[in-house]
Amino acid sequence: MTNPTVRLDHVVLWVTDPVAAAGFYGRTLGLEPLRLAEFVAGEVPFPSVRVDEGTIIDLAPHTLAERVPALPGATGSAGHPVNHICLALPPDAFDALRARLAEHTVPMTDIGHDSFGARGKARRNFYFRDPDGNIVEARHYG
Repeated sequence: MTNPTVRLDHVVLWVTDPVAAAGFYGRTLGLEPLRLAEFVAGEVPFPSVRVDEGTIIDLAPHTLAERVPALPGATGSAGHPVNHICLALPPDAFDALRARLAEHTVPMTDIGHDSFGARGKARRNFYFRDPDGNIVEARHYG
């Protein structure tokens, strides 16, 4: 059962240095930084990076964790790690990402095959960590 009106809007990652995190995601994945200048100017609490037209990753500094318990139902979740996020790419972008990560000496796992995800079995996938230790899986289906 699927609901075509429900879409993933954003994921929030806890990071030590949001500017550095935005740089990492920009350099390695080519994700466009959002609100970076505003964050540096102290006008917004965190920057983001755009995954696609409807999805972003928010890069929340650990200093925001003290505010999280004020949210109903969020007690104990501040700074709680996510197991991993997964980004699906076309095959050529998948290969280009591995090359960029290698250029920046970012450790990666070997390539896996037939990993199950939102679109069925991915042809290839691998994992790497961002500078804050968040695990990112990259995959392609076709």
